[in-house]
Amino acid sequence: MAHLHACSRTHARTHAHTHSHTHTQTRTHIHTHTHTHTHTHTHTHTHTHSHTHTHTHTHTHTHTHTHTHTHTHTHTHTHTHTHTHTHIWTLTRTYPRTYIHAHILARQGSLRCAIILLVDCIRKL
Repeated sequence: MAHLHACSRTHARTHAHTHSHTHTQTRTHIHTHTHTHTHTHTHTHTHTHSHTHTHTHTHTHTHTHTHTHTHTHTHTHTHTHTHTHTHIWTLTRTYPRTYIHAHILARQGSLRCAIILLVDCIRKL
């Protein structure tokens, strides 16, 4: 009890500081997928022109000639769409590390009293 009594009379101040060190491990995986879609549109325009020609033979008969001209225009439009999908996976692991830093300021009293105060302060943490 003598040392406890000495500690009660001493002006020893104990300051305990808890420092947490966090180690973070991050793994990142990037996957890129590209999808290409092609759309083709064809437009066809048809124009028909008919020409009728009548030729008459005198006092005999009539001949009718029909000429048909067909024009076809084809227009082709191609549209290409590219889609890119990017997937990112991030895995973070945290490992906590706790360090206790103790500072002792003792005025009067013995070193043993300061150690007792330090241990008591650490136990409170």
